Amino acid sequence: MTPISKRIGVLGAGQLGRMLALAGYPLGQKFGFYGMSEDEPSALLGNMHLHSEEADNLKALVDFADVITFESENTDLAVVREIAKTTPVYPGERSLEVSQHRGKEKTLFRDKGIPCANFAIINSLEELEKAVDVIGVPSILKTTTEGYDGKGQFMIKTGEEVEQAWNEIGGRELILEAFVDFHRELSLVAVRNAHGEHRFYPLVQNVHHKGILRYTIAPAQEVSEEVQKQAESYIQTLLDELDHVGVLTLELFETDYGLFANEMAPRVHNSGHWTIEGAQTSQFENHVRAICGLPLGSTEPKQPIAAMLNIVGETGPVEKVLQKENAHLHLYDKAERTGRKLGHITILSDTQDNLFADIKSLNDFLPL
Repeated sequence: MTPISKRIGVLGAGQLGRMLALAGYPLGQKFGFYGMSEDEPSALLGNMHLHSEEADNLKALVDFADVITFESENTDLAVVREIAKTTPVYPGERSLEVSQHRGKEKTLFRDKGIPCANFAIINSLEELEKAVDVIGVPSILKTTTEGYDGKGQFMIKTGEEVEQAWNEIGGRELILEAFVDFHRELSLVAVRNAHGEHRFYPLVQNVHHKGILRYTIAPAQEVSEEVQKQAESYIQTLLDELDHVGVLTLELFETDYGLFANEMAPRVHNSGHWTIEGAQTSQFENHVRAICGLPLGSTEPKQPIAAMLNIVGETGPVEKVLQKENAHLHLYDKAERTGRKLGHITILSDTQDNLFADIKSLNDFLPL
């Protein structure tokens, strides 16, 4: 152990934990993971503490760790509260609580003056009918908790679809959000440490297919300095209000009326994977630095433009990636399954035209 070394416990053992460990080991950090299987992506990169019907080794992870972090905003809040009694957990309880409930999240945006869609919390078909009368259509009905990659959502296009929407995803607390007419989706990854030091990556553009992020362009093109600063002010407000330590990601819609916040994630984010090769300090290293009390690293890009392509469902012809000098392949050691993120590709380029030519040459990894 070096003077800056800490033992980091990660709740979860997926690809985000894997990339945190790969970024943290050069800094002298040690890792332990809490997962369900020895086959998970992080399993060979640290002490693996399994949760099973026979035994729950969470205490063993907590006993190992100097600090705890997590991979998902769906992490059990009660577990985090209990751990925090004896071991620091970063990001903290409030960041997790707000970000795992869409109603609390939207309320925070509204209370802090961050533009977002009009919304209403729904607990019955009658409440949904009244909310649609006020908010109008099209609107989007979502579960307030859980749900990701487009799951747990229903787009209501006409008043005749209200009952169908309730029948498909109702019977639990929901949120109805006004549809935001946007040009493109952007996201901003930022990091804050316990000393209140902030760093911001450039805004990036995200392209989804069937609710799953397929590729990211970094930095997003044709973004003014004013828009970048506006996004930074929004996320800094959230970081400071939540006393957030670690990486926070804010997803935004770019509209005719400016930026609208969609949702946030209290963790390293898929749209920030390009930073591994594309930024002076990756989002993963900066998260490790933040939760370990270390100075934050530069978030400046290394090149004019980059792209991150998700590998989804099937591994595909990865030999094509390895033949390209400006492309970097990351596989997560996960079995193929429809809709599952198996890895990603980073492409670095000097111009937008060259970047899109490279993306086109790897169109096997993009949806038809």
